[in-house]
Amino acid sequence: MNPFEKIFNYRVLSRLGESGAFLSTAHERAWLKLMLDHPSSATAFSGPTLEKLRTLLYQDEALPLHDHLIHKAASRERQVFHPLLKTLRHCIQHKHGVRLTFILKDGMISPKQSGLPYRLEYSMVKREWYLLWYNWKRRDLLSVRLSKIASVSEVPVQEEAYASALADIRGLLESRKQRAVIEVQPEYNRELSRILYAFSCFEKEVHYDELSGIYSVALTYLGNEGEYVLSKLRFLGKRVRVTEGAVLKKRMRDSAMKALAQYGALEPPAE
Repeated sequence: MNPFEKIFNYRVLSRLGESGAFLSTAHERAWLKLMLDHPSSATAFSGPTLEKLRTLLYQDEALPLHDHLIHKAASRERQVFHPLLKTLRHCIQHKHGVRLTFILKDGMISPKQSGLPYRLEYSMVKREWYLLWYNWKRRDLLSVRLSKIASVSEVPVQEEAYASALADIRGLLESRKQRAVIEVQPEYNRELSRILYAFSCFEKEVHYDELSGIYSVALTYLGNEGEYVLSKLRFLGKRVRVTEGAVLKKRMRDSAMKALAQYGALEPPAE
């Protein structure tokens, strides 16, 4: 086993996941202990959770950054933690509704809108938090940046209304799902953990054909996440091939043809 990787074998990794076990390196624990010393940790975690993490890491040493890094001039820092996270997370956990106002494009504040918060999502590309929420009036699932929320307040929700909205949300999400099958080229099976990590934020199933020695990843994602999936496929390059998913196959084929045309290998495809 490569000493710089925690684990390569997907079967072993999946078994550990099913049993609820989590692997962590000493470096990861040292980094986490350092982060828990930051003042924002008190607002990012609830009191019991923060205390439990500190207890688990009691015997670990914090990462000594002063011995390895020099902080020079940097660009303006954007905080990963948003002040509204704690309030919205509490609403989601306790099945409460919300009343929201937003900052519009002209800088004005929108009228109050009521809905049910469903999920908090973080965009690694835009480095911003989003709230996925169900609008009672429109009966639709919407997404809004937390930075655009002007105010938020909790609203009690009856069990029947909550169950009805949750059924609508699941139906809307199901209707927006797309599916693709991505095949790992056998000569890159040793990089399976890296390939799976690229799609770690998506729902997926991994299958292995013992006769051909080929891993295939059945990927499920929402329609608006297609561009992100494409960026990961382009990053992985010849390690993977899309075998199912007409839209992804066409976009990858067009990208390949445009790249070849850029270097004079063939005529660019018609738009």
